[in-house]
Amino acid sequence: MRRQTDGSRRSTLAVGRLAGVMAALLISTFTAACGGRADTPQISAMDIISERYVKLVLALGQHDADYVDAYYGPPEWRTEAEARAMPLAAIDAEAERLSADLGEAPPEGGGDEDELAALRRRYLARQIEALRARVAMLSGARLTFDEESRALYDAVAPANTEAHFQAMLDELEPRLPGDGPLIERYDAFRRDFVIPPDRLGEVFDRAIAECRSRTLRHVSLPPEESFTVEYVTDKSWSGYNWYQGGFRSLIQVNTDFPIYIDRAIDLACHEGYPGHHVYNALLEQHLVRDRGWREFTVYALFSPQSLIAEGTANYGIEVAFPGDERLTFERTVLFPAAGLDPARAEAYYAVQALVDRLAYAGNEAARRYLDGEIDRAAAAAWLSRYAMTSPPRAEQRTRFFDQYRSYVINYNLGKDLVRRHIEARGGTADQPDVRWREFAALLSSPRLPSELSQ
Repeated sequence: MRRQTDGSRRSTLAVGRLAGVMAALLISTFTAACGGRADTPQISAMDIISERYVKLVLALGQHDADYVDAYYGPPEWRTEAEARAMPLAAIDAEAERLSADLGEAPPEGGGDEDELAALRRRYLARQIEALRARVAMLSGARLTFDEESRALYDAVAPANTEAHFQAMLDELEPRLPGDGPLIERYDAFRRDFVIPPDRLGEVFDRAIAECRSRTLRHVSLPPEESFTVEYVTDKSWSGYNWYQGGFRSLIQVNTDFPIYIDRAIDLACHEGYPGHHVYNALLEQHLVRDRGWREFTVYALFSPQSLIAEGTANYGIEVAFPGDERLTFERTVLFPAAGLDPARAEAYYAVQALVDRLAYAGNEAARRYLDGEIDRAAAAAWLSRYAMTSPPRAEQRTRFFDQYRSYVINYNLGKDLVRRHIEARGGTADQPDVRWREFAALLSSPRLPSELSQ
């Protein structure tokens, strides 16, 4: 897009001031027309700010195909964004004005705001900051990996050395005896735990049913909620939830590579119950429908919301299957459904537990690659060496780095921050009911990553 001239920028600013005046007049006129009755719905300053925010996200989505992850607000708003094709400089100028207007907006209800309303105000302010950071990136700004993750996701992942991960690999080594590189021995070990393609649907159906049943024991969901599963190829990710609104999701599972037995529960929980599908459904129910907060009808992918979404989706696996319950269910249900030997389930998950400790190695590969310290081949080699990622999957993972960049921190750092937040509120493993209660409360609130430790 062409940069605006000074003259067009002044024109845009003038239009923005006029829009602010018109918004104030609209509130005043609407309130007067309703006779000022307390029982009459009124348009508030926050309602107008919310609408402006949604339209800005949709406008930025015209420049970034990945930016709008979900939208189920008025269709005409999307049509308007497509027709207007707002330049990046104009989006940034409007976001700056919106941030200022948010800071001056009166408390909701005319008095002290409740906790959720206060969280909402801080959430919107930080989401707008992240939007402006994304605009800057699309306009050519170069940020380091850590600068980018802080600007977009309100968090920075810890840095680790090769020695940190090597110590974990040394613990894994005795579990995979034999000759050759450790990654080759790990891949050979896992070949016996691939779900046959003709059994994939049945295994996933059983995993989804169990995850849903466990979630519904603790979380009230709208009776009409549902999702559809599709199997796809040629993606940089292994699974994706596309929320449709109306408490419905489309979940896609990538079958480019063999799918191991542990992925059934991982994906069923992460993408479905109690992960992304439940998260989005609860936001729609409690914040959009109950409170009328339209900003939650749009999901800006490159924003602090994603750390909460990915962190809760990953931690939700532990919430749904505490202790040995996952191993028991897989050994008795999923291994037989996949035609795998249930007697080997315990050995498989003992190895997986050690490999899972290497999760932050992916962050380190992305940090070094995106900061220009290593090239793609070196990043893939790092993933194979320190994250136990097979070479083909490592190459796929570098494609994810190219497309989503520092987004990778949201999975592991997000999970750790969510766990810390819930355990600080008494939701420890030996208090499952408290853990579910705090988990559901987090799913239904606009809390920021930087607030999770508070």
